[in-house]
Amino acid sequence: MTAAGARQTRASTPAASTVRPLAFPKGRTALSWAWLVVVAAVAWNLVSLRAETRAVSYLNDSSMHEQMVRFATSQLRAGQLPLTSWFPFLGEGSPHLLHYQSLPAILAGALGLLIGPDAAFRWSLYLLLSLWPVSVYLSARAFGARPPAAAASAAMAPFLASATGVGYEQHAYVWIGYGVWTQLWASWTLPLAWGYGWRAIREGRGYLRAGLFTALTVALHFETGYLALSVLLVWPLAAGRPFVARFRRAAVVLAGSLVASLWVIVPLLDQRSWAAVNEPFQGTGLVNGYGAGRVLGWLLSGQLLDHGRLPVVTMFAAVGLSLAWLAWSSNADGRALLVALAVCLLYAFGRTTLGSLVDLIPGNQDLFFRRFMMGVQLAALLLAGRGAGWLAARCMALLQNRVRRWPRRLSPVAVLAAAIAVLAPAWLQLGAYDSRDGAAIAAQRRADATQGAGLDRLIAVIRREGGGRTYAGMPSNWGQSFTVGAVPVFKYLESRDVDEVGYTLRTASLMTDPEYWFDERNPSDYRLFGIRYLILPASQPPPVPARLSMRSGAYSLWTLPGAGYLQVGRTVGELSANRANVGVRSVPLLDSQLAQAGEYLRVAWGQPGGRERRLPQPTPAPPAGTLLAQSDRLQQGRVAASVRMRQAGIVVLSASFDPGWTATVDGRRQRTEMVAPALVGTTVPAGTHRVGFRFRGWPDYPLLFAVCAAALLALAATDVRRARSAALTRAAARAPAAREPR
Repeated sequence: MTAAGARQTRASTPAASTVRPLAFPKGRTALSWAWLVVVAAVAWNLVSLRAETRAVSYLNDSSMHEQMVRFATSQLRAGQLPLTSWFPFLGEGSPHLLHYQSLPAILAGALGLLIGPDAAFRWSLYLLLSLWPVSVYLSARAFGARPPAAAASAAMAPFLASATGVGYEQHAYVWIGYGVWTQLWASWTLPLAWGYGWRAIREGRGYLRAGLFTALTVALHFETGYLALSVLLVWPLAAGRPFVARFRRAAVVLAGSLVASLWVIVPLLDQRSWAAVNEPFQGTGLVNGYGAGRVLGWLLSGQLLDHGRLPVVTMFAAVGLSLAWLAWSSNADGRALLVALAVCLLYAFGRTTLGSLVDLIPGNQDLFFRRFMMGVQLAALLLAGRGAGWLAARCMALLQNRVRRWPRRLSPVAVLAAAIAVLAPAWLQLGAYDSRDGAAIAAQRRADATQGAGLDRLIAVIRREGGGRTYAGMPSNWGQSFTVGAVPVFKYLESRDVDEVGYTLRTASLMTDPEYWFDERNPSDYRLFGIRYLILPASQPPPVPARLSMRSGAYSLWTLPGAGYLQVGRTVGELSANRANVGVRSVPLLDSQLAQAGEYLRVAWGQPGGRERRLPQPTPAPPAGTLLAQSDRLQQGRVAASVRMRQAGIVVLSASFDPGWTATVDGRRQRTEMVAPALVGTTVPAGTHRVGFRFRGWPDYPLLFAVCAAALLALAATDVRRARSAALTRAAARAPAAREPR
């Protein structure tokens, strides 16, 4: 064929005259446009969420998290490690920062040394939530997504909304939502742990960053840590051949991550017997998960990603899932996301679907399986970006082929305009939600300045006099409607670091479950829980005999006679319990009058239970002794008292039992014992004595910190060794060509 004939043939072919390259730019231009989308998503968050930076008392779990940050700052300022300190404010105290995922509080507490702990908390919440699209974008790129697809995932990241409200969505974090602040920290590290962990398995490099972000995820939020670790067990299969090499790489990342996390894991396991199981929630969907039927129903109907609006993100996720499924044999990155989605779904199904198989999961008794739907959301979001990118490319290619003179430079602009239009249901919904959140914060700030000021005068009296806890109602009774603005008084007290009884099930202390059964009409319970003060509505009489100390606005302060952190008595029996049933086993005791009579039960701890003996009846015998004076510095883990004992008896400290408590009598070490429900006690002989209690935290953190550092150094050394080996291989491949004669 002649050249002229060839030109005529090409000109007459329809495809040649109409088909043009895809619309998206390449190289640095593509990256610039992608980052522009990420910046736009971040800017949306920064503007919409600006009310979160304002000082306010919190309506949700943020009240506890902010308190933890203040506590961490105070301990760091005093030269103490927060992990080994006694957290006295909730659940009759506990080494809360050991049992809970406390790295976020410690990091924010360190920042609080510079800008103040409350400001550190607010700004960490605001910036972590606003900047989350950056983490999503980097994760999508690590999974092999092109810049437009990764940018699409980032653009949709702020707009997730689920039926449960505790996933990777604004409702989980903001003031009118749930306030699960520690999960927010891990929402940043999980996408990076997934992405870099997958790259390490696929490419055999980047072990340090993969191990570091996986270990951080474990330390920042325990349930998110399960999602970071579990995928490493199955991704070698998704990565394809050679399987031995893939499993070896996964083992390096998994082992390095676990060893780097030992400073969190080992104390948890060692002290597990002294951390209560949340009894009231056992058997509910909150703990067991909602089951496969409901979870899949929410996912397929759009209620897991687009609750309350058109299923925009769900549609893109369906396209991305279909593309990954169709390319299963050829696209390993897509396979990895599908496997991650499947793992997260199994976790989210929980015991409701999997039954006793859940017992194979380490620490399953302490997990809330409904929370694992956050992993389902993340995997679906990364797939949604791929689906959106594919649809945009197809649509723009069609537009370019139909419009002959379409300017290529307008293609990204058209994609952005289309994205804004398609996401309109999401950003309109979220914009209205953020407006409500901002209005609620403004209203609460006004209430804090007026009603709160009146309550603060009562709190000043409590601080000055000290000597016991405060009760201002509970979530299960009138306390829920006794408020400062919208915030119940028992939560407002937490914002002022008042040691209180009533804000139940906040910690893993052994007393948190018995506290759930506290009976405000029983004077004996006030002695067991160390309650000295009542804050009540001004028009409400106290439920037990008490002395009116002060009224201020709508609030009144009452003082109970003879109450405080320390009591003197005798032991008259025994109660058996363990960490999973101490609350229920304590109900008969809390219904009795034993403590009012100065009579206590020892606890046979770790026993399965069975049929409990009948409680002894209070006796009319004179008290075993008298409390002469006491001094308490519970935030420093110290309490002391002078007692006069008529006969040998027991001095009871109303603090949740922990083996870290030690006791002295006249300066000599004395063994501590558990007093029902789960308090600290020590036996004291007849006579006048000086009794002291002191808490010493778990001692081996320095060793574990050293092990963590060694694990990270080992991962770094592995990266260096792999890089040198690759460099030598490349040099050897170039060497023969360099020696060839010209």
